[in-house]
Amino acid sequence: MVGGGGLLENANPLIYQRSGERPVTAGEEDEQVPDSIDAREIFDLIRSINDPEHPLTLEELNVVEQVRVQVSDPESTVAVAFTPTIPHCSMATLIGLSIKVKLLRSLPQRFKMDVHITPGTHASEHAVNKQLADKERVAAALENTHLLEVVNQCLSARS
Repeated sequence: MVGGGGLLENANPLIYQRSGERPVTAGEEDEQVPDSIDAREIFDLIRSINDPEHPLTLEELNVVEQVRVQVSDPESTVAVAFTPTIPHCSMATLIGLSIKVKLLRSLPQRFKMDVHITPGTHASEHAVNKQLADKERVAAALENTHLLEVVNQCLSARS
């Protein structure tokens, strides 16, 4: 997907190395042991989301990092801060919506999710955060078949 006018907003983004896969421990495989959700598990869910503008993942563009994921399993809260690649990124709302949809589809309903732009990293940070925090706006956005198709493309595995 491209920005307005068919030109990429950030034609040459920095590309970061992917972190390794998390090894599965014996305790995680034991069905008798409660397995709480932690920041790494959330990061593993969102790291492979595709950027809407580049054939790269959000992790490869450093849009998401594990250090910007906060989880409290006992309080059923998840907070994800994401950093657009440029301060005027027009795809910021779409990226945030993709992260939110991935979490909504993956986590138990008991979780309250806060997906927001890392403070100070985007020119329209307040407006984008307000949209992402508004349940009715998110629901309305997902009723738009074209927008839902774009979100699903971001969430699909690349071949």
